[in-house]
Amino acid sequence: MSGKRNVRTLLASRGFRRLLAARLTSQFSDGLFSGALAGSILFNPDRQANPVAIATGFAVLLLPYSVLGPFVGVFLDRWPRRNVLVYANLVRTLLALPAAALLATRHDGVAFILLALLVIGINRFILAGHSAALPHVVDGQRLITANALAPTLGTVCTSLALGVSALVQFAVLTGPHAYGALACAAGVGFLIAGLLARAYFRVPELGPDASTRRGGSVPAELVIVARGMVAGARHLLARPNAATVLAAQSAYRVLYGVLTVAALLLYRNYFAAGAHFTHSIVGLAQVVVAGGAGSFVGAMVTPPGVRRFGGRAWVTLLLTAAGVLVVLLGAPFAQPLLVLAVFAINIASQGTKIVVDTTLQRECTDEFRGRVFSVNDTTYNVCYVLGLFVAALVLPADGHSLVMVFVIGLGYAAVGLGYRVLSGALAHRDPATTGTPSVHSGES
Repeated sequence: MSGKRNVRTLLASRGFRRLLAARLTSQFSDGLFSGALAGSILFNPDRQANPVAIATGFAVLLLPYSVLGPFVGVFLDRWPRRNVLVYANLVRTLLALPAAALLATRHDGVAFILLALLVIGINRFILAGHSAALPHVVDGQRLITANALAPTLGTVCTSLALGVSALVQFAVLTGPHAYGALACAAGVGFLIAGLLARAYFRVPELGPDASTRRGGSVPAELVIVARGMVAGARHLLARPNAATVLAAQSAYRVLYGVLTVAALLLYRNYFAAGAHFTHSIVGLAQVVVAGGAGSFVGAMVTPPGVRRFGGRAWVTLLLTAAGVLVVLLGAPFAQPLLVLAVFAINIASQGTKIVVDTTLQRECTDEFRGRVFSVNDTTYNVCYVLGLFVAALVLPADGHSLVMVFVIGLGYAAVGLGYRVLSGALAHRDPATTGTPSVHSGES
């Protein structure tokens, strides 16, 4: 069955549509809250934004999320996932509303940062809950397509919300009132997402099943998870094909982190020189929307691309093409070309991630698969944060560095070609270890 028919079949499923509606509402609200956060911290003319400050801010928000992420499953395997989706969103509403009040009254200090950290951190429970609930509304043959479609549409919704945030700050409200209004709207959105989950599903519908629900003590389960992460890493290292593609993903995530800081600095301190900060927000919103569109295109073209070229060749093509385009489109330091560059880079990033996820699913045994994906999720975010701090060390305050454009472009190409050579050598040495991943294999 073609990819389009798979998508149509998924969207015809009432359970999938309902779960997707709750997810997209939540992720759109995330975008509104992130827009308020960016406006207040990164594009506030009363604040100085430098590479170290940006990297530290991202680290504070992402590292707790990344380190605690693997332990979320302990609770998702105990608590009804429907209740997680309901109450986690309601808690975020209760946190977002006082955060909005603090923003509107210019009290965006430690108290606001703590509230923002909790709002973003709780999102980990919600997204993991959606992923864990998906097999309860989608049959096994459509699961890979659902895993590609739902996160991609969520990313698109978040990007659109960031665009809306920029529009509000540019054309409707300015300053603290805009930040507060956006955070308040996000709180209302979280409430709607929780109410949708409550209205659409009964408590047991999204799992965990009574027969599989964990019954041990929470501390003991947390220790088991920590040990499981170590076992998952060992299991991964024993499978060269999976370990190699994960290493390629980790390397490009470092480069992606450098590009993130460069883009923020360029729009904050280079393109906006002498202009009002709302122009920076609008420009950066275009970048975010282009990134979301690139992720969507990457999800759409990767299944046929893998079927046509094979997984190794597809990843190589994506990363080397991204490297070339980073140089060609980034070197002129023109805003329209940078938007196109971000679009292309996100096609490569999303396409590579899909191949990585599918390779891990196929190479690793079911007994270790959850632990391997915990390792994957943690390295994905930690390497991104590492890239942020690399950028803080090497980029100038305005982000304008032609040398770094060439270094990053060559880095992407080197990762792609290096992965091709190494994975090809492993395949030649032991063909049994390196099957070509097929994103839609098994779907009919």
